[in-house]
Amino acid sequence: MAKVFIGARSILDLPGPHWDILRNAGVELAPPLDVFRPLTEQELIDNLDGVTAFVAGSDEFTERVFAAHPQLQIVARVGVGYDRIDVDAATRHGVWVTITPGANNETVADYAFAMILAVARQVVEHAAIARAGEFHRVQGVDVCNKTLGILGLGRIGKSVARRARGFNMRVLAYDVMWDADAAAELGVTFAEPEEIFAESDFISVHLPSTPQTRKFVNADRLARMKPTAYIVNTARGGLVDEEALVAAIDAGQLAGAASDVFSVEPPPKDHPFLTHPKILPFPHVAGVTQESVHAMVIMAFECVVAVIQGKRPPYAVDEQAEYETLP
Repeated sequence: MAKVFIGARSILDLPGPHWDILRNAGVELAPPLDVFRPLTEQELIDNLDGVTAFVAGSDEFTERVFAAHPQLQIVARVGVGYDRIDVDAATRHGVWVTITPGANNETVADYAFAMILAVARQVVEHAAIARAGEFHRVQGVDVCNKTLGILGLGRIGKSVARRARGFNMRVLAYDVMWDADAAAELGVTFAEPEEIFAESDFISVHLPSTPQTRKFVNADRLARMKPTAYIVNTARGGLVDEEALVAAIDAGQLAGAASDVFSVEPPPKDHPFLTHPKILPFPHVAGVTQESVHAMVIMAFECVVAVIQGKRPPYAVDEQAEYETLP
């Protein structure tokens, strides 16, 4: 009997018909670890004996993990980013890596725009003022009729651009794989990163996490921003030079930021994003709603069952010409 380990711990208590997918396939569920965070390399090495399939969150799959568990056949990611999985090593060891493309595009775009509105209108600060029994107001800025810069015009970036149309925003975007037809349909203008940083009132980050995009948002680019501008990140923490962002805000090079992601997750308690008055931190939740999680779990479980049945799984990473980072 195939054994399935649910590493995406939060889905274990999620009721729904998705469990029938595994139940009907006759699999055994491995006992979960009592850990509500991504599993480390060593934890995976120590706990995957006999496991055929792993349903992953942001767990750390390395060459050592795959070498230690030759029986492992698939790592099915609940989400679309797979920068924590050494895909080349997985391929060498005959392990499928799958994702859930399209399941949470709109969900992440909703949250990205919520973050833009939150920093622009000081939403969190106003809630704190009211809860403190006070009733004064902090002036925010309009979002309507401003310029939005999108770094990464993939599935999620396009969804953000659609929302921007409702706010009558001018939208600039950068992407290595430029989709000219979609950009024209959405009224999006291509721009180089330096232009986006210089002209945008808000910048939303949606790039994939690769060695080439590491610290894409750096000190030089941040220095080009308007002192009234904001940047929000729902992609991956490693895309932003976190120290440079804090320094730039402190220097008045931009007005503030919001980040749903960190270079190390969970972040250390002394991480400056957690206490900075001009940065809103969030717990990597942009892609998580009841609807999106159900959709992602169904897709991941379908991949697991396909591999257990000796079939090629849907949503294999090597079939995805376009992908996003998640959330």
